[in-house]
Amino acid sequence: MPATRVRRWKSVALATAAVMAGLTAPALTAAPAAATTTAYDSTYYKNAVGKTGTSLKSSLHTIISSGVTKLSYSALWDALKVTDQDPNNSGNVILLYSGISRSKSLNGGDSGDWNREHVWAISHGDLTTSTGPGTDLHHIRPEDVAVNGKRGNLDFDEGGSTFTNSGGSKADSDSFEPRDAVKGDVARMILYMAVRYEGDDGFANLEPDDKVANGSNPYIGKLSVLKQWNDEDPPSSFEENRNNVIYNTYQHNRNPFIDHPEWVDAIW
Repeated sequence: MPATRVRRWKSVALATAAVMAGLTAPALTAAPAAATTTAYDSTYYKNAVGKTGTSLKSSLHTIISSGVTKLSYSALWDALKVTDQDPNNSGNVILLYSGISRSKSLNGGDSGDWNREHVWAISHGDLTTSTGPGTDLHHIRPEDVAVNGKRGNLDFDEGGSTFTNSGGSKADSDSFEPRDAVKGDVARMILYMAVRYEGDDGFANLEPDDKVANGSNPYIGKLSVLKQWNDEDPPSSFEENRNNVIYNTYQHNRNPFIDHPEWVDAIW
């Protein structure tokens, strides 16, 4: 069942008018995510609550890596039809970057189909599509085939131009900017991966960094931008439901940054 949540999101800081000659008002910035309380704090997260920094990251790694059911790459097709179901049309899924509602039956590799987008690009650390990080449902979302190709393995940053079926997402030569409604989702998926995969299970140690053009290295940036997106775009009911479905039905682990977005700043 969905977690009981109490959230007090801080409002975006307002620019202050300059009162002295030569001074300019500060740029608008998002306030850090406020503390949250969930029904899982006394059970699932009990060994993490109250910690910060590397201690919090280590505790969360242990928690979200324990008792996990790993999916095959082919099993993702049916799972995505449940986790990303359009709440207004049970026959469709919502595509991540474009925001389009598309028939569940149009999954595949042809033009007009949707396929499996790896938000943490599989080339960043050679994840492959063998069972493991490359099939972790927490960072795999349905997306239009052409839009998925447009994103490719680009790091995340702001800037670029829109494109066909972009839904407001943008791309340039070295980065991809998701549409505003899912910027926080992308940030929390990336940071989940950085905590879940620490190099102790035969896979690469995944980490965020503050640059783009990371190539095949097990890094994705920009961390400073991802943190900003986490603050600006709080978890939505769609994102929270997805977390619950993955936990209850499929992998049996949670994305802690959906439950506690303030833990992003507590770690990084």
